[in-house]
Amino acid sequence: MRIVSVASALPPHSYQQHSITDALVAHWGDRLRAPELLRRIHCRERVDVRHLAFPLTQYHEFSTFGRANRAWMQASEKLGAEAIDAALVRGGLRRTDINALYVVSITGVASPSLDARLANSMGLRSDLKRTPIFGLGCVGGATGLVRAADYLRAFPEQVAVLLSVEICSLTIQLDDLSVANLIASGLFADGAVAVLLAGRAIAPEGPEIIRTKSVFYPQTEEIMGWDISEKGFRVILSPQLPELIKSRFAADVDDFLDEDGLSRQDIGSWVIHPGGPKILEAVEACLQLRGGELKASWECLSQCGNLSSGSVLKVLEEVIAQRRPQPGTLGLIAAMGPGFCAEFLLVRW
Repeated sequence: MRIVSVASALPPHSYQQHSITDALVAHWGDRLRAPELLRRIHCRERVDVRHLAFPLTQYHEFSTFGRANRAWMQASEKLGAEAIDAALVRGGLRRTDINALYVVSITGVASPSLDARLANSMGLRSDLKRTPIFGLGCVGGATGLVRAADYLRAFPEQVAVLLSVEICSLTIQLDDLSVANLIASGLFADGAVAVLLAGRAIAPEGPEIIRTKSVFYPQTEEIMGWDISEKGFRVILSPQLPELIKSRFAADVDDFLDEDGLSRQDIGSWVIHPGGPKILEAVEACLQLRGGELKASWECLSQCGNLSSGSVLKVLEEVIAQRRPQPGTLGLIAAMGPGFCAEFLLVRW
């Protein structure tokens, strides 16, 4: 199985981080007892620019879960179609070439699901195999790659598309002054990323997916996720997360590579989900990456923020476009998310 192309679609409303911070300070007013704390948190996020699906002045309209969810559906369908079409253009294929569609999102819900709506609006095949994936958060992009690769093992003559679409801005709780929500309000952003995958017969070029692995950490469900209520999605972010990564991630990477007789020194390309500065610092520390190996992840965090499930795919797009390794280079794609869990893909460029 090969990754044929990757393409993103970012919404048109682009803001410098300080503009979003100022808007939140103004919104919370006297309720925000320490506005300097919010400014300090946002400054430390290492995010310079974020793209939002709607103008900042419009977010007060999404005061209920229903309104926010309808806005998610509207924005997701538009951005999702744009990302898929861009990936098809880059891969030299058409909409009717798609045999299977995997759609990952954790920032809204719909039934019929988003993939069905895209099938209608884009005129996709009536025999399209659809798989909506919900609940995986930041790990969802890597998980979707693994599931699409599994499908192509069974049907190597077919084409699969993975779409991640997240409208994270609609999940920010405007009446929640918890530290977790303050962090989320400076970190997460909106966007869609599509990945086109195919078997070797259709795609003679592109990174080859050699092997994958899923790792689940028992009894860690309180580390990250949503508290879902009538108000919508309230973020759960535990300060224990960086320590969990430092204590477990390196050993899991080493075990994964060892199954092919490899070590970290054999990996020439690292595509790691940019969950935030503390996450990337924890990954760099535990894997002993000191030579700028995660530069693409840091740059995507700066220029896009955290796109949840789409971030690792956005990093992959950046590596393909600007930092493509030499043919034959081995690479690792990895992300972590609610569960708590991790997904690994070993690829050959």
